[in-house]
Amino acid sequence: MSADNETSPNRRSDALFFLAAIVVGALAGVVGTALHLGVNEALAWPTLLKSGLDQAGVAIGDGGLLLLTGCISALMVLASVWLVRNFAPEASGSGVQEIEGAMVGLRQVRWRRILPVKFVGGFLSLSSGLVLGREGPTIHLGASIAQAASQWLKLPTKDGYALLAAGGAAGLAAAFSAPLASILFVIEETRRQFPYSLKTYTGVMFACVMSGIVTQELAGVRPFMAIDVPVTPLGLLPAFVGLGVVLGVAGVVFNSCLVRSMDFARALGNRSSFYIFPALAGFAVGILLVLNPDATKGGETLVVSMATANLALTSVAVIVLIRFVMTMISYSTGVPGGIFAPILALATAMGLLYGLILEAALPLPPGAVMALGVAAMGGLFASTIRAPLVGVVLIAELTGSYDVLLPTLITAMVANIVADWLGGRPIYEVLLERTLRQAGETPPAPIEQPQTGQRIGGWDQR
Repeated sequence: MSADNETSPNRRSDALFFLAAIVVGALAGVVGTALHLGVNEALAWPTLLKSGLDQAGVAIGDGGLLLLTGCISALMVLASVWLVRNFAPEASGSGVQEIEGAMVGLRQVRWRRILPVKFVGGFLSLSSGLVLGREGPTIHLGASIAQAASQWLKLPTKDGYALLAAGGAAGLAAAFSAPLASILFVIEETRRQFPYSLKTYTGVMFACVMSGIVTQELAGVRPFMAIDVPVTPLGLLPAFVGLGVVLGVAGVVFNSCLVRSMDFARALGNRSSFYIFPALAGFAVGILLVLNPDATKGGETLVVSMATANLALTSVAVIVLIRFVMTMISYSTGVPGGIFAPILALATAMGLLYGLILEAALPLPPGAVMALGVAAMGGLFASTIRAPLVGVVLIAELTGSYDVLLPTLITAMVANIVADWLGGRPIYEVLLERTLRQAGETPPAPIEQPQTGQRIGGWDQR
């Protein structure tokens, strides 16, 4: 048999995989952008409600309006929880840990029920005003589309896992219009599960590029969090080292509090009803949508407004506290939603707070506080998600602030190192282990390097 005849089946297999990745990327872009734009429109409902009541001549007063918005948000959250608990429990929260588990055969992506529940449930939870990111649902939706394609094409197991990762990355690209960071997310975040080869890596790139094209066509060509930051003087770089230390500690605290909050909500549900906590959280968010909108929603617009508004130190400190608490409460409700966007908004506030405190003690050049706020996003991302390179590139694509790339890289590296020294672990690894324990399964032990016993991460796929 000739060499050409021997290699032609492999080429056909590669071509089929690449075609599947392109189609999956395009569909993930459509679905993810539809969710993104739909939530943007739906979040205007408190303003439309007040306007409608005024036009109808209905006078309910400020107290009545707060009660009404609280009840509407609570109903949206409860509807989302009901969908998840009755039809797709794995659609709760972010989908990243589910995808990572599926890539090593520990979880299943039941796409027929995840697709409708994640989309509708995510739309309800995000539109209610909860402090959640849309990237969680879009990542899971992209992976579910990939799973459907993999089953329909009857792809080999390795190709199926790779397409699953490609779909998830395409969903992230649709959420933030950040295809490069999405490609790196697979390589850095799922490095322990992804079946790496030239073929699988190229498939991820095809999916992310196609998703990026579709997203730009539907949503426009622009950074989702455009911020114009001046060039940072080299003499200011030590301040970013200090910021990295602060965020390294904050990331470990954030991850610990998030898991503890989820455990508290679950214990409360076991003692009474799983709907009480989400109802209270939704009601509180509905009130805050009117009284303090900065304490609600994912935070994409808040990042831009904070970075450019010259807020007072006390105002930023209040935002840090409220955003932290509301992120814990929102994610613990069990509705579909991610933590990327809340982390970025919280990090911006923390970076600005750090900069304002520093400015009170030392003279800083113009734009320095803003630069610290932008760089902080990469730092907190690195210490919580533990993917520093993804964080740096994601921030550059989201903000378009390439002049602050070096300070962001320094902040992310230091934060990642500090988090590691403190024993912090990637949040999605922790969440996956928690999910497996709740399902009555024992999480596999991490792989250890021979001789040294040093952990090199991941699930043993032997």
